[in-house]
Amino acid sequence: MKVEVRESHLLAATADLVVVGLHSGESVPAAIAKAPGADAATGGFKRLSPIFPADGPRVLVVGLGERDEANAEKLRVAAAVAVKEATRLEAESLAWLPPDSVDADLATEAIVTGTILGSYRFDRFRHGDADEPQTRVEALTLLAPASVADAAEAARIGAEAQNRARDLQSTPANFATPAFLAARAEEIDAEHTTVTVDIVGREEIAAMGMGGLLAVSQGSVEEPRLIVLRYAGGGSGPTLGLVGKGVTFDTGGISLKPGAGMQEMKFDMSGAAAVLEAVAAIAELGLAIDLIAVVPSTENMPSGSAVKPGDVITQYNGVTVEVNNTDAEGRLILADALAYAIELGAEQVVDIATLTGAVVIALGSTYAAVLGNDDALAEQLLEAGAVTGELTWRLPLHPEFKEMMKGTVADLSNLASKREAGTATAASFLEEFVGETPWAHLDIAGTAWDVGREYTGKDASGYGVRLLVELARRSTG
Repeated sequence: MKVEVRESHLLAATADLVVVGLHSGESVPAAIAKAPGADAATGGFKRLSPIFPADGPRVLVVGLGERDEANAEKLRVAAAVAVKEATRLEAESLAWLPPDSVDADLATEAIVTGTILGSYRFDRFRHGDADEPQTRVEALTLLAPASVADAAEAARIGAEAQNRARDLQSTPANFATPAFLAARAEEIDAEHTTVTVDIVGREEIAAMGMGGLLAVSQGSVEEPRLIVLRYAGGGSGPTLGLVGKGVTFDTGGISLKPGAGMQEMKFDMSGAAAVLEAVAAIAELGLAIDLIAVVPSTENMPSGSAVKPGDVITQYNGVTVEVNNTDAEGRLILADALAYAIELGAEQVVDIATLTGAVVIALGSTYAAVLGNDDALAEQLLEAGAVTGELTWRLPLHPEFKEMMKGTVADLSNLASKREAGTATAASFLEEFVGETPWAHLDIAGTAWDVGREYTGKDASGYGVRLLVELARRSTG
């Protein structure tokens, strides 16, 4: 979407539709106060009121709710509501008069983000639907001073990266294979001189001793890929490692999942999508940071060659693991990738994964869980999520959780000995592969899909892209 900032009177805006935010109990701007529809305009949150000035473009008033409750998140929602109405009205260009109730840069980010995310739809496989709007909003103008231009551009880059991640999540697994993700990584490399890529196939994965990735992949005819992206942005801060779970389809393997809803398991690579597109956005922004991203990617399928419950494997760092449930596969591939990212030079590392159903029970679709061995890094994630609207909640680690992950015939088990604290025990398993390196784990099983917010809808959310970008911004030296 084309985004620009122009200091202009709202009736002089060259757009198909002008959006004005209005708080409860307040009046519309004087310039449109006498236009048809102005008397009916209301500031009730998400309420829409059309106004038809005699001169100038159509105006849409969107309710922002109470002024003393104004914040960036409500403005993102309002922007998404407005862009959907603009699409219904067949407007191809939109102008926004930002409210003065939110800091100018925050309001800019919120409006740009809400508009771009709210206009998203995945229609790659549709041949036209009479019930679906055909018009898209292609341009957004902020009627604001030039001082917010940098915030507008940064928001555009982040939101478009999030939409690309949603495309990756939504693409069916017969298209979005490990090779497909690897090809996207190669595109990112080609687009940015500061990015380099290395793609590793099955034979090299085996030669490297990545027993987790190898075991999970052995039931599928699709070849696994270990994807490594390096971004050289400089700066004096620590090298940040990002690890994303890339299971492009998860049947559960021999420990087969129930059939109902299994088609959604194409989104089990949401962590990988977030990492890939966060790297692309970080490179486009030119952030002053050095970054190593590792994406282990595979399918998890049942077959005569699949890993079996009770099998013992050896992970990249030499730790042996009993695979007591093949549907707890994400932690096996993340374990290899975490150890490898640290070996490559990551000085602090964050992994992001749709890892446990338990986190959905605990936090629903409102929060992703944060667990880790470093308070400062965990706090950075909490703060970054508060800024981007991708909310996180910290859960504890404890030696008792680690004890529950001990194996009987191997060092560890991939499934806890008790059916409790599922999110924490999974993170405790991962902790065994990071040593003393500052590490944090993001479990996004509840926030990657069907969040239900106005700007993410009921399918792929792209959760984590802007969060990781904001984390990188805070990590620059």
